[in-house]
Amino acid sequence: MSRRTLKTLGLLGLALLVVAACAPDTAGATATPIPSPLAPVSPGGDPFQLLSWLFTPVFQALFIGLVLLDKLTGDIGISILLLTLVIRIILISPYRKQLVSQKRTQLLAPEVAEIQRRYKGDKVKIQQAQMELYRSRGVSPFGGCLPTLLQFIVLIPMYAVISSGLTNPEPQAMLRVFGFDIGAAIGFTCATADATQPCIEASVPWLGLENASLPSVIDVAGFGVSILAVISALLQVIQTRMVINPNASKNDPMSGAQGQTMVLLPLISVLYGGILPAGLFIYWISSTLFSIGQQYLILGFGGLFPLFGWTPAFAVNHAPRFPVTMPESVPDVAGEAAVPHERTELDRAASAAATIRSAKKRDRHGRRGSR
Repeated sequence: MSRRTLKTLGLLGLALLVVAACAPDTAGATATPIPSPLAPVSPGGDPFQLLSWLFTPVFQALFIGLVLLDKLTGDIGISILLLTLVIRIILISPYRKQLVSQKRTQLLAPEVAEIQRRYKGDKVKIQQAQMELYRSRGVSPFGGCLPTLLQFIVLIPMYAVISSGLTNPEPQAMLRVFGFDIGAAIGFTCATADATQPCIEASVPWLGLENASLPSVIDVAGFGVSILAVISALLQVIQTRMVINPNASKNDPMSGAQGQTMVLLPLISVLYGGILPAGLFIYWISSTLFSIGQQYLILGFGGLFPLFGWTPAFAVNHAPRFPVTMPESVPDVAGEAAVPHERTELDRAASAAATIRSAKKRDRHGRRGSR
């Protein structure tokens, strides 16, 4: 099973947990056309219920933030944009570490390939040599895991906030934290007195959305297509291409194929347009734009160009504002100064090979000249 498949399964698992966490407790209730109030799940003996309870604070924090911003702006679409900006500002540091780790791993790719060539067939030796290489260069191959997990932990509750929080007629319980009623403190009142209608007004006039908590699709040749989903998918393709090693397909056909797969996968989100609420795509688009800007400053254009064989003049020899380089020294234990990077056996072997190749070239040129 591939790493991306595991991520997908994990994402679905988180979705189930959060949806269950945000669902009202209806045990023992009789069927009624009136939606039940939105309330946190209480911890219980059921492990699934306990995990759902653990995810409730994330949902509650996002929901409270969205309500506060909606109270200030009076527009749920702008509130989602501002909440996204706050989230991404908080995640600037871990996401930067992820980008730096990915870039440094790409810079080490030629040396990793040399290790695999030298110890071909010995998986244990290859793994040990790779870990020694990463350690000596101060690079963690797992540096990108935590930021990715954090983004998933935010994305799934955001879906629940938009799909459940904006459609519930009584969400006031989610505005109470440790007995303090935030809703009462800010003067929060429902937009309608009808107990069967959503409490929060979710229309976004400037996007032509009547309800951001519902899917927004148009009919194209008999198929429902979401314009927001299409825009989101295209931006994700750009974001993905920017983190791909531009020389991957040249040096490693397998890496090139994986890069193409990473580009095609975001396009699948177009199929979600008729299922997911439009407000989630507002979050997705704004978050992706923020990521593209951050990647541009650290990675530059990456593997974005050539695009269909075209490379614009401004992208030729472009250098990012904050380029990633391999550290010159490896930090020692806490409290001690950094120690200079020592040449490994692989470094010495690569240097010797380069010297031999240079000597052969000079010898060939010399023989040609003597003729």
